[in-house]
Amino acid sequence: MSRSSGVECMLKTKLNPIIFSIFKRFGALTPKIMATFKKNICIFFGFAICFLTFGQGGFSIIDDDKFEKIRFDFVNNLIVLPVEVNGAKLSFILDTGVNTPILFNITESDSVNVHNTREIYIRGLGDGEPIKAIHSEGNVFKLGNVVNYQQDFYLITDSDINFSPRIGYKVHGIIGYDLLKDFVVDIDYGAERLKLYDPDQYDYDSCRKCETLPLTLEGSKAYVHANIKQYTAIEEVKVKLLLDSGSCDALWLFENNEHEITGPMKFFDDFLGFGLSGKIHGKRARVQRFSLAGFELPEAKVAYPNEEALQFIDVMQDRNGSLGSEILRRFDLVIDYPNQKITFKKNRNFKDPFKYNMSGIELQHNGLRLVKALMSDYKGLASNANFNQSTKIYLQKQFDFELHPALEIAEVREGSPASEVGLRPGDVILKVNNRYIHKYSLQEVSEMINEKEGKLVRLLVDRKGSELKFAFELQKML
Repeated sequence: MSRSSGVECMLKTKLNPIIFSIFKRFGALTPKIMATFKKNICIFFGFAICFLTFGQGGFSIIDDDKFEKIRFDFVNNLIVLPVEVNGAKLSFILDTGVNTPILFNITESDSVNVHNTREIYIRGLGDGEPIKAIHSEGNVFKLGNVVNYQQDFYLITDSDINFSPRIGYKVHGIIGYDLLKDFVVDIDYGAERLKLYDPDQYDYDSCRKCETLPLTLEGSKAYVHANIKQYTAIEEVKVKLLLDSGSCDALWLFENNEHEITGPMKFFDDFLGFGLSGKIHGKRARVQRFSLAGFELPEAKVAYPNEEALQFIDVMQDRNGSLGSEILRRFDLVIDYPNQKITFKKNRNFKDPFKYNMSGIELQHNGLRLVKALMSDYKGLASNANFNQSTKIYLQKQFDFELHPALEIAEVREGSPASEVGLRPGDVILKVNNRYIHKYSLQEVSEMINEKEGKLVRLLVDRKGSELKFAFELQKML
């Protein structure tokens, strides 16, 4: 599996919802929804302090072991952890920007028992409407030998809220602060494993190549301070950034002249991803330099989300943006919530270039396709040995039919190379440069169509039953 997406995030997993602001939007609500809001407690997530963290049990290591090692999958710059919820085996994105776990994409086959429930309405990033969720209390969450017997979570009931197709991997939810607050967390991106240490038994080793910064906790949110040098500014600016492992982007900045964060001179408008409340658009650009704990990353990529996506975030205070996984993955990390500090050690990913989506294509899975597959590579004769060592001789090529995920175009950026040649959302990709793609992952195909500037990309697509050919040259946007 690729350690880096190598292209623009197929998904902005900013699933951190905040409560629907009553005084801002009541005029647009139906009486039924208004009544529902009046019956429920106002709950703040994501960018706000959550007032419901008290009263819950915490996570602990069974048998009082010193630490627990958890293997994870690293998909599209996202850490995906195996988590059992009331005995059901699920997959969760580790998102340092979220407070209470959120579940979605739960089907009948997942069979999750839900305890002590009530309905609420929540809002996340995006320009859409608030969505219905179920608040559940007293649940058992388990990661290996780490367990919490009194965990709250929020279940999104809308079946259309499903982010798995955008990352090409089935995920059921996100988990963050409620897990991290009880441990010292050692994350090794290269080995795809993390260790959860009992804070009372963790010893910091001497490390000459490591740098430690304060980790500012405000409610359930963790912030770090860094420096940026924008092309539009004369000097570096110190910025306060939300630590956001649930973002597959590198850096988000919020334009604010008061905080000396100005918009970029050179940029392009782009789809940044999905939040719970809809699509997120904004500007993509580069900063001249990003500096963190003594480490410098020149020409780091940055996104400036549009105001529409942030309009319901009322508690930004002095925050300037977010630090996402495209930068975090370049370090091995020790995240220490109990002692409010974070340690960085650069790893083999540190010097990876910051790449943009040059094709203009965003991909997603959509259903399954029946693929005719050659059983043998032989031309003419092929043999097949059975259990008693006898051999069958075929006088023609042998084929079989297999089911594979259909990889379709979800978004085409206006003015991009893909747009200029006529590719459309809904086109199903069959071949990239004469290679059938049904055995490649979504991330691998994204790499193929965004490999390097000037490369000619040839696509064979299925458009409503017709096979069409397209070709375009990748163009560097910045």
